[in-house]
Amino acid sequence: MMPHRIEKNLGGVAELFLRVSVTVITIAVFLGAIGALLGNIFLLRLHPYVFFIGFGNLAILILNRYLTAVIYPELRIDPHKQLRYMYAVLLSLISIAIALFMEWPLLKAATGLLLMVVVMGPLKEIFTTLSVSRIWKEVSVRYYIFDVLFLLNANLGLFTLGLKEAFPDQKIIPFFVTQSAYFLGSSFPLSISVMGFLYTYGWRTSPKRGLIRQLFSIWFYVFVGGVLGFLIVILLGNYLGMMLISHLLLLGVMAILGGFAAYLYGFFKKNFHHPALAFLLSGLSLLLATSAYGIMNVYFIKGIPFGSYPPIRLDKMWLYHSHTHAALLGWITFSFIGMIYIVIPAIFRSNSLQFLQGSGELSEMLQKKTMKKAFRQLTIMLLSATAILLAFFLENQILLGLSGLLFGCSVFFVIINLRSELYEEE
Repeated sequence: MMPHRIEKNLGGVAELFLRVSVTVITIAVFLGAIGALLGNIFLLRLHPYVFFIGFGNLAILILNRYLTAVIYPELRIDPHKQLRYMYAVLLSLISIAIALFMEWPLLKAATGLLLMVVVMGPLKEIFTTLSVSRIWKEVSVRYYIFDVLFLLNANLGLFTLGLKEAFPDQKIIPFFVTQSAYFLGSSFPLSISVMGFLYTYGWRTSPKRGLIRQLFSIWFYVFVGGVLGFLIVILLGNYLGMMLISHLLLLGVMAILGGFAAYLYGFFKKNFHHPALAFLLSGLSLLLATSAYGIMNVYFIKGIPFGSYPPIRLDKMWLYHSHTHAALLGWITFSFIGMIYIVIPAIFRSNSLQFLQGSGELSEMLQKKTMKKAFRQLTIMLLSATAILLAFFLENQILLGLSGLLFGCSVFFVIINLRSELYEEE
């Protein structure tokens, strides 16, 4: 009877993931916005930790596992175990808030250690169920599996960062373990997840799926290798290497954005307008902005050693903040909301993964009124995200705070919109 009960709970846990993950993003955005309005350093320090520890771990542990199990059903999903993952992540959010408020770096290290233990569970299940050859066979699974590996590495970064802050005179921990490096490491698995999802669902009806498979296979090596290579050249202080790799990644993003935009033009013209795909396109557009800001950051990083504070010239800090927020609030948040608009209704409607496995079309997952509201939500999010980036350039804290509050409210609307979708009778 246990497998039956587990399968029966799948939709309920997926809905709980929706509530918890979106609330975490909203809280993180509100903390940053209120911190900007009040000039509160603690809130400004806390909000990226809330985002990466909360949403970063939940997205990979829960949503990523759904996507992997769609392709390999033998990776059975245990909703009870997923509930325990959520409890562990929520406990980690409480502990990191206490650690920052009380300035207890050892508690920060303990938080990282707890999350490392949690992530080891899914990793063990994956590598004891699937062979490396089977993992490598499916392009999207390569992305999804590497997400979990990099999430483990990110949590290791949090653990070592806490130890480094607790024992600053010890030379055992490498110099490149910094707060900025931890945030970069935490954003990486989220970025890879979106790439895998784009391949699996973005081009699911494309007549050129074979070509897309080859291109995304190549992009896997370029994207993963490029980011890792970029980290190495930063540590070496190789300015030419940083410029070359950053431009290579920018060209790759431009190719994916242009290709996806062309595909969506044909899709929307012949089929129907689905907000999830529009959110993903918006996310890619903001990834292009992230890459452009990143190149400008590299230009002004010249001569500043890695790990310095501030990491860039003071008069150019708006570039650094624009780069991080275009990635954090733009590329990652927009893309995952698009993913949520597909994955959660699909699981909830059938209490299984059958819609995501190809037996259901995108048009069957949302009602028309829900899609219309989602497009309005997307419009508000784009306007408020643009205002946030403009506020950094103008160094206007009031504009930054107010646009941040609006962005947070528009993100939270996902819960309201999908609640009516999931429970109202058609």
